[in-house]
Amino acid sequence: MRRLFPVTYETAAQASGGAPDADVTDREWELDELAEAYAYPEVREPWLRANMVSTLDGAAQHDGRSQAISGATDMRIFGVLRALADVVLVGAETVRQEGYRPARAREAFAERREAAGQSPAPAIAIVTASLDLDFSLPLFVSPEVPTLVLTGAGAAPDRVAAAEKAGARVVIAGDGMGVDPARAVRALGDLGMTRLLTEGGPRLLGQLIAAGVLDELCLTVSPTLTAGDAQRIAGGPSIAVPKRFELASLLEEAGFLYARYRRS
Repeated sequence: MRRLFPVTYETAAQASGGAPDADVTDREWELDELAEAYAYPEVREPWLRANMVSTLDGAAQHDGRSQAISGATDMRIFGVLRALADVVLVGAETVRQEGYRPARAREAFAERREAAGQSPAPAIAIVTASLDLDFSLPLFVSPEVPTLVLTGAGAAPDRVAAAEKAGARVVIAGDGMGVDPARAVRALGDLGMTRLLTEGGPRLLGQLIAAGVLDELCLTVSPTLTAGDAQRIAGGPSIAVPKRFELASLLEEAGFLYARYRRS
């Protein structure tokens, strides 16, 4: 892996034939280096970042899943981003399609998380209006941190009761059946969870973008082409004015680009 942006004095020197710099030499980065590269900003309010992968022709999935367009380093970064987060926000359809499992504590990040006052592993927070979920899955039966279910005040009482019986913590984040994205972010912040990560899917990410609550996008550009009619990384209705983000960093390895964009 090598850093392409931001350009520093050392990267410029190497480009002109100077001595190689550790950041720009093509090598495997240690987990601590990745953790520093993807560290959350020092802010008191909730900071919501998304982590998504896209092919060169804009597909976020192949045959309904993202695994086929991912790679080993992309999965390492996926793990690092989870290890830095307080909570992982995910849509119910993604839980069903991707076979979501609970996040696990990782020894390599134990000291870092303890110093930051975090639980041993991030919680998973599922956004769902219907609560149409299989509560016998490990995500509910054996998480290290109780799974959260974000839903609306109009959710079916029997499904809410089933979620709570399975050990999930139900958080009301909407007045009707659905979830208000801005209210969901505030609710998680009220629970002391300020380092927020969403892994989609596309419909949830589109809702978060439309609500104006996304602070950062970590986007892996996969050097693959799929054609077909797969979803983009964000779906749903278009917004009136395109949101503009600025490039914060860019890494590269084996043709994969790992970009971080922040709200400008």
